[in-house]
Amino acid sequence: MDHSLVTTNIQLEGYKVVKNLGVVRGIIVRSRSLIGNIGAGFQILFGGNISLYTQLCEQTRRDAYELMIQHAQQLGANAILAFRYDATEIAGGVTEVLAYGTAVVVEKS
Repeated sequence: MDHSLVTTNIQLEGYKVVKNLGVVRGIIVRSRSLIGNIGAGFQILFGGNISLYTQLCEQTRRDAYELMIQHAQQLGANAILAFRYDATEIAGGVTEVLAYGTAVVVEKS
């Protein structure tokens, strides 16, 4: 799938929706490692961006996004509209990241 056809908008300029395939999602559940927590603890002492957690969050979002795209492709979609992320803490140090949107088939207008 062309990643430029994944948007937070409800339409794609220059395209028309010819088929709505429904909601697609990618779900990742991640925990922080003990070593990661120790390293981040040192970063917390000095303030600023906690790069270990930033990297973990970026990778988790990227993985959820790719799973969502795979789900859409399995349905035959070539675009995703109304794309969003959501995150929920399931337990201490365990977080679910959900990427979701509406899988559609689009054609150039």
